[in-house]
Order: sequence, then C-alpha cells, then structure tokens
Amino acid sequence: MAPVFLTYQEALQGFIRKRVPSRADAEDLSQQVLLKVHRNCEKLPEVRNVRAWLYEITRHVVHDFYRERQRETALPEGADVADSTEQNPLRDLESCVLPLLQLLPPEYAEPLRLSDLEGVPQQEIANRLGLSLSGAKSRIQRGREKLKAVFLECCHLELDRQGHLISAEIKPGCQILQDCRP
Repeated sequence: MAPVFLTYQEALQGFIRKRVPSRADAEDLSQQVLLKVHRNCEKLPEVRNVRAWLYEITRHVVHDFYRERQRETALPEGADVADSTEQNPLRDLESCVLPLLQLLPPEYAEPLRLSDLEGVPQQEIANRLGLSLSGAKSRIQRGREKLKAVFLECCHLELDRQGHLISAEIKPGCQILQDCRP
C-alpha cells in the first residue's frame, strides 16, 4: 500500500494544494487521503487504474473538507470578528445590486427585487403584481438574466472553474456604480 501512495503522493499533494488555500489544510488533507487509502487497501487488488482510484479518494477528501467548512457557522471561542471577515467579493457587490436593479425595466426589476432581495414567495409576488405564477417565475428569471447582463457590462468579474466569484471590480466607465465602490 505505501509504495502505491508514495508513487503518486507528490502529484496528489499538488492536486490538493490547487484546491485548498491553506498549506496546513492541504497537508492535513494529504494525511487524510493516506489514511483512507490505508483503510481501503484491501480493495487494491480489484482496482484497475490505481492512479484514478487515488484521485477519486483525494477528490472526495477535498469535497468533504469544503462541505464540513460550510457547516461551521459559529466562530471559535476567542476569535475576533475582524479575523473572520475575509474579503468576500459577493458581499462587496451587495451594495451595487439596488442601483443596477434601477437600470432594469420595472416589470422585471420589481419581481426580482421582491423575490431575491426580500425573499417573498413567488406565488405572493404573482398575487401582488396581478400575474400568473408562471408569469411571475418568468419575469424573475428574465430579470436575473437582465441583471447579470448589466453586471457584466458594469463590472469585471473573475470566476473559478466551478463558476464561483473570485473577485469583482467596477469598470471605470460605469457611472451608476461609482458610489457603491467597496
């Protein structure tokens, strides 16, 4: 078992480091991969492609790491709130949503505002605006598409491979957002 892991250890660690920002976390995850390989070494004779098997285990360990991180909502004891407020591009852009919504036609802006900003159920939006449920859903969806187009017009957005926002920068030519710069 050890020679199998050692053959691919460096490549697996590189794989983990590309996906986990902290070097210490990456080392911990590498150890977890080694433990999982050790626990499942009896399956090794059945494995046709050892490299693919190791990468599958590694992907699962990284996925579990992030799933566990999402569950952690409480701050550890003694943690300073300032330490927990890392740069979050989504949070930085929140103040830009309302000004951009004002650029949309009202028939799309209002259902989108009610749904996504106020959390009003779509059936209630339909009732308030005198629309059918499918009409309200359609307007909300079109409003999202239009808002996305306006965001792309006014902001340079950088996304990771999974489509998650990494960074956002307001373009200099977008006058409406000059006041909401983070």
